[in-house]
Amino acid sequence: TFSKNPIINKLMSHSMEVIGGSSFTWKIQHNILHHSYTNVYGLDEDIDDKPFLRLSPEGELKKYHRFQHIYASLLYCFATLSWTMKKDFVQLFHYHRQGITKQYGYKPKLETTKLFVSKALYLLYTIGLPIILGVTWWAVLVGFVIMHMVAGLWITIVFQLAHVVEGPEHHSHPQNGKLENTWAIHQLKSTANFSTRSSFMTYILGGLNFQVEHHLFPNISHVHYKEISKIVRDTTKEFELPYYEYRWFTQAIASHLRVLKNLGNGWRLA
Repeated sequence: TFSKNPIINKLMSHSMEVIGGSSFTWKIQHNILHHSYTNVYGLDEDIDDKPFLRLSPEGELKKYHRFQHIYASLLYCFATLSWTMKKDFVQLFHYHRQGITKQYGYKPKLETTKLFVSKALYLLYTIGLPIILGVTWWAVLVGFVIMHMVAGLWITIVFQLAHVVEGPEHHSHPQNGKLENTWAIHQLKSTANFSTRSSFMTYILGGLNFQVEHHLFPNISHVHYKEISKIVRDTTKEFELPYYEYRWFTQAIASHLRVLKNLGNGWRLA
């Protein structure tokens, strides 16, 4: 949310295409599925089984998962590279097959065309243009990969610290189609903040360290999260609801690694 004007917000959403992503698949995966069914295995794609990673106690356990707290950071480095080159295409056709595209008012052929065109333009200006301007091709490719490795590690850690840490609950797919709690309470029970006292972290992350407020008020600009958090914290105390928060970034990372280790050693929901 950047503005009260929905046209400006829609325009800004397409910044995702500029950095190699897809605003369409992001809206479905993040805005709709993740924000509606946070940490619900089978509905929240963020905690689906990943290659070599088990992020939910409901996920399939493999022998190598017991080492995932050691190698996870390396895999995170390739997150945005995989996202750009593969994930968006897989999600696009999955949403088409499942009828999700039409369900939310999108046209499959149009979204497919937009995805392929935007990806081509992205590769043209990030790889093609520098080579055309005389930069050595291998230097361009090395720079491209390093850029994505830094971005992948950073963005993945930020999102993991919101939900895959000690405190937030995980849930199995509800058989009756209904979650145990109302939407707002579910968000409180499945989300955590970190480093909210750091102005630097708040600035550099665009408020994503205030994940609780981000989930409760996705239609409010992040510049208000700090003040909103005071109200949310007091309200949770009043109604005896959880408000998970890690004061330091390093504490949240340590908690995430402990959860990865527990998941890798067979942690399952009771």
